Formats: sequence, structure tokens, C-alpha cells
Amino acid sequence: MAKGWRKRSIIPGFGLSMGFTVLYLSLIVLLPLSAIFIKTSGMGWEKFWKTVTDPRVVAAYKVSFGTALGAGLINTVFGFIVAWVLVRYTFPGRKFIDALVDLPFALPTAVAGIALTTIYSQNGWIGRLLEPMGIKVAFTPLGIMLALTFIGIPFVVRTLQPVIEELEKEVEEAAVSLGASRWRTFRRVLFPELLPAVITGFTLAFARAVGEYGSVVFISGNMPMKTEIAPLLIMTKLEQYDYTGATAIALVMLVISFLLLLVINFLQWRSNRHAVTQ
Repeated sequence: MAKGWRKRSIIPGFGLSMGFTVLYLSLIVLLPLSAIFIKTSGMGWEKFWKTVTDPRVVAAYKVSFGTALGAGLINTVFGFIVAWVLVRYTFPGRKFIDALVDLPFALPTAVAGIALTTIYSQNGWIGRLLEPMGIKVAFTPLGIMLALTFIGIPFVVRTLQPVIEELEKEVEEAAVSLGASRWRTFRRVLFPELLPAVITGFTLAFARAVGEYGSVVFISGNMPMKTEIAPLLIMTKLEQYDYTGATAIALVMLVISFLLLLVINFLQWRSNRHAVTQ
């Protein structure tokens, strides 16, 4: 090897690539977020605190984060099952179901919201069957969770699929041959390998659900203190030309979301570190 030879990257060097990265993130992410802080800083602490602690605003936070958390957990469980079936089993219609998973990505969220509201309303195909059992979906937090589950499941499935494909079946067979039960094999052999991907899928689904608007605004009913979500409240403030109030609510959502994602990323780092040391 010639002296002074340096390994060159296919993509332009670090300086140019890093410059484009910083510029892109600054224009798309940092500047808009900075604008929220700057706009909110002009309203004063007393007005800011009064705005973000208003009972209607607090109720909207609870609905948004509570239903997003519930939808994320549901998607984590059933998204894992869907990903496992699509990877480990061969059956008629498998490719169709695999393509169907991506439908929430392509379908406009407003269309999804209207469809879910139509189906799960009191006179809908499924809603009329649930009504005699006392289960009401449309215009309740349960309906919001349903919509958020619909738009979030592809994130979990597509995150887990490549990881499941890389799992070696020989390891499972070896565990079974040594007398391990199915549950023990899953808990001690498979789950540690899948845990980082599971956390990532949950994080993506949760983050997507927190800021969702289109699919929720129809099925929620938008009842203040009951089914009103924070993004809708922000839109209401903007329509009333209360820009500082809207940015204050958005700022609180931003901070809470960042802290939750920070905790989740820490847990993912811990699980990755534990998997490496095993």
C-alpha cells in the first residue's frame, strides 16, 4: 500500500457532508423550533403559565399523550405479531397483507378518520354491533386511540421485520433441544435480541401519534375537556389569531415529547448495552 494513501469515502468528504447536514437540519428542524421559543418568550412568564395550565389545555394534554401512549403499546404488541407472521410463515395472500401494512402511510389521514368514524359510529357497520354491549367508540377517547393505532402500526412492523429476518432459527432449535419451553425460549433467547427494535418501533409510533391531527379530528368529536386533542386546540388558537397562546401550547408539547423520547432512548441504549455484554 502506497505511503500516505488515505481511505476515501464514496460520498463527498466529511467537511462538505457535515456542512450539508448542519444546513439541512438548521432549515428544517432547528429554525422552526427556535421560532416557537422566541415567539413564546415574548408573552411573559405569568401569561405563559396561565395559558398552559388552563383546565381545557391540561385536559387536551392528557387526551393527546394518554391516547398516544395507549396506541403505542397496542401497536407494539400486535405490530410484533404481524411482523413475526409476515417473516416466519408462508401463506396465500402474504404479499397482499405485507403491502396492506403500508396503507396508513399512503392514505390521507383525513380519509382514514372519516372512514373510521363511519364504521364505528352508532349506525356504522361495527358501531351498531358494539352499541348493545355498551361500547361506544366514535367520539370517545377509545375512538381516538383506534385512529392513532391505525396510523402507527406500520412503524412497529417495518422496524421489527428486518430484525426478525436476521434471527437464526438454529438458536431457537438449540434452546428447544436443551429442554427450554416456548415461553422460556422467547423470553431468554429471542426477546433480548428484539428489545431494541421493539423500543424503537414504540418510540416511532408514539411520536407519530402525539402530533396526529387529520385522522383524529373527525372521530374524536372535539368535545372540550373530554375528547379535544392538543393539536386541535393549537389550531383553534391560530384561528382566533392567538399566536402566542398557540406557540405556548406547542412549546409544552415539544418539551414533554422531548423528555419522553429522551427517556425512551436511554432505555434503548441500556438494552443495547445489555445485549452486547451478554
